[in-house]
Amino acid sequence: MILVLTRAQREPCAPIVQLEELAVFSGYGTGAVMDTFYAGAILAALFVGLVVSRLSATVLFLMAAIACLLAGLIEPDVFWAKATNEGLVTLMLLMLCAVALERLPWLGLLSRGIDSPNRYLAVARITAVAASTSAFLNNTAIVAALAQVLRRSSYHLPSQLLLPLSYAAILGGTLTLIGTSTNLIVSSFLADRRGSGLAFFDFLWVAGPVVLGVCILLVLLSSRLPKRAVAQEERSEYVLEAVVEREGDLVGMTVRDAGLRELETLYLSEIVRGGQIMTAVSPGEVLLGGDRLNFVGDIKDASRLTQISGLTTFASEEGLMQPSLTEVIIAPGSVINGRTPKELGFRARFDAAIVGLQRDGETVSGKLGRTTLRAGDLLVLATGEDFTQRKNLGRNFYLLSDDLDVRLMDSKQGFLVTAALAGVIGLSATGALSLSVGLLVLLVGLWLSDLVSVDDLRRRFPFDIWILVASALVLAQSLVDSALISTGMSWVMPMLADQTPIIALIIIFFLTLALTELVTNNAAAALIFPIGYGLAQSLGVDVMPFVLAVAFAASGSFLTPYGYATNLIVQNIGGYTRGDYLRFGFPISLAYSVGILSMLNLTYF
Repeated sequence: MILVLTRAQREPCAPIVQLEELAVFSGYGTGAVMDTFYAGAILAALFVGLVVSRLSATVLFLMAAIACLLAGLIEPDVFWAKATNEGLVTLMLLMLCAVALERLPWLGLLSRGIDSPNRYLAVARITAVAASTSAFLNNTAIVAALAQVLRRSSYHLPSQLLLPLSYAAILGGTLTLIGTSTNLIVSSFLADRRGSGLAFFDFLWVAGPVVLGVCILLVLLSSRLPKRAVAQEERSEYVLEAVVEREGDLVGMTVRDAGLRELETLYLSEIVRGGQIMTAVSPGEVLLGGDRLNFVGDIKDASRLTQISGLTTFASEEGLMQPSLTEVIIAPGSVINGRTPKELGFRARFDAAIVGLQRDGETVSGKLGRTTLRAGDLLVLATGEDFTQRKNLGRNFYLLSDDLDVRLMDSKQGFLVTAALAGVIGLSATGALSLSVGLLVLLVGLWLSDLVSVDDLRRRFPFDIWILVASALVLAQSLVDSALISTGMSWVMPMLADQTPIIALIIIFFLTLALTELVTNNAAAALIFPIGYGLAQSLGVDVMPFVLAVAFAASGSFLTPYGYATNLIVQNIGGYTRGDYLRFGFPISLAYSVGILSMLNLTYF
């Protein structure tokens, strides 16, 4: 016996599940049953793909959306309409405005005074600056900028400062509608369901007290952070690879005679000959053509190796070894993830060659051209003249170099842009002007003022997020129209019939929290939102606490380096292991979860 819902039960304004109106399938409604089956199969395949596949969340959501279209779960006109959802448009405009907002001079001025000989005071300043600025600016850019300052701290190891920086930026992003892309994505889902999204400060009243309390806890627990000297002393050290030219001057010479023991800042750690690796290299070892020499040392002196006749580095082989090098971190969802530089065509794609690589806080040796790269890897690149003009940098890397795209505004420009942003926020918060319209006017003003160029906007346009969110909206609509959500609620409701709504809220919150650690924050929000929304309607309660629970939980990634971009940025710079995130992040995650759920309960129930 299969239960089928009537069309009236699928209306967004009506409760999704009305058990007394369920009809018994007896040869009628085969199409509806098949729609439910197709939707369930697509959702299950998407979930499995997100957890085990190497494909990015964007590609997987797009495949799921196309599958819904091909299965007839959504009409073509509705499919295309999701790409222009107002919440999604607002998100795109905000991320384009962020290209210029990242050049405001205030963050650099604030960063000069955050360090202190007193560790507790230093962490308190870091959390205050990161949390307050992340409420209005891109938290990824904030962490990347401040991490560059803190890694050169005169008083503390980077490992004692950078994890609080990441966590504070995550917390600050939960305070406002524009604090994180996740909040805007959830708002776009809500607008798609009921016609209006979340207000600018809907998050603040719930998250404000929690963020303050958790930031205080960050300061108090900072003594538990690892004191890992390697994070400071070897932060500039990488494994640098060079090859003995087969017809070069070094063939037949010993290591001592070749002068490879006299490099002050570079140490010959091993020779790779065929399939054999020779460590503790003897000064009398004779060099052969094709030998791969792995040096450990200061990355700044990598160009020294190119001055030795008969020795070739990967970067010099590509014609890219320059005096100044660029540090980047591979972003989640990058086309690089899971592939080697050779098979990717790294040089042609980015006009750059890899000189050094760090992973999980440790240097990586081996053949750099054939090493499988993954998200979070910190690369040192020798770059060509065209590197900064490539349009794919923002989608694949977090740029850490001080030499890239650092055209800060002067004080006058910074004041005017800050005032304009504050005006847009103020008008939006009071309802006098739509946030999307305000951001559009601001973006045009930035362009006309030459504070952002068309090339900047083209290079930084967030295609991945646009496709992911639009596809997620298609999937959510298909789940509702196919009656999969209502059918699922009909199974869940008997178990929750005698429970208070807060129990259902806790389930949704922790389901999202667990998923955001397995996949990404935006993917977790996209998957759980339709479930949380449908559950709230089935219970006959306000959907707002469930909507906010999804948003807050999706941003609450404190346990792994992979759930949130800021965690990835600080991982290698601070030399953190995955265990560091678990040890330091667990009490933070627990306090955050209890605080958010308590505030939602007090506010809405």
